[in-house]
Amino acid sequence: MKLTRMRWWHIAELLPIEKNLFGAERWSAGMFWNELASGNYYLVALDEQAGIVGYAGLALSPPEEAWVQNLAVRRDAQRRGAGRALLAALLAEAHRQGASRVLLEVAVDNGPAQRMYARYGFEPIGVRQGYYQPSNIDALVMMREENNP
Repeated sequence: MKLTRMRWWHIAELLPIEKNLFGAERWSAGMFWNELASGNYYLVALDEQAGIVGYAGLALSPPEEAWVQNLAVRRDAQRRGAGRALLAALLAEAHRQGASRVLLEVAVDNGPAQRMYARYGFEPIGVRQGYYQPSNIDALVMMREENNP
């Protein structure tokens, strides 16, 4: 597996993953295009045989914050390290950019993702009620603080 910067030509290949994982709450091609056009830091995890197995994005909110915009791994590739590799790469980029806090939102019913984030030092700091639409699922807001020099 190799991590590389997401480019516009990756969007068509990741949309079926997005649909499979998130259903009606999936991001559209236009949303990914907007993220790339805004200069946000996006990566794809590529497997030589399987193509894109995951993707993740980070938006910087200078001077101190960064937000994990999304992190997704294809169902048949989960629990093989792609999510951890993507998250570690996003955290490294946040650190390089001087962010002292990294935040994210995760569905309250997504225990596996919450446990992975906790292993990387994220702690719950709040809940956004009805955040995910149209399912009306709450989002748990999690934050990781760093001491950047």
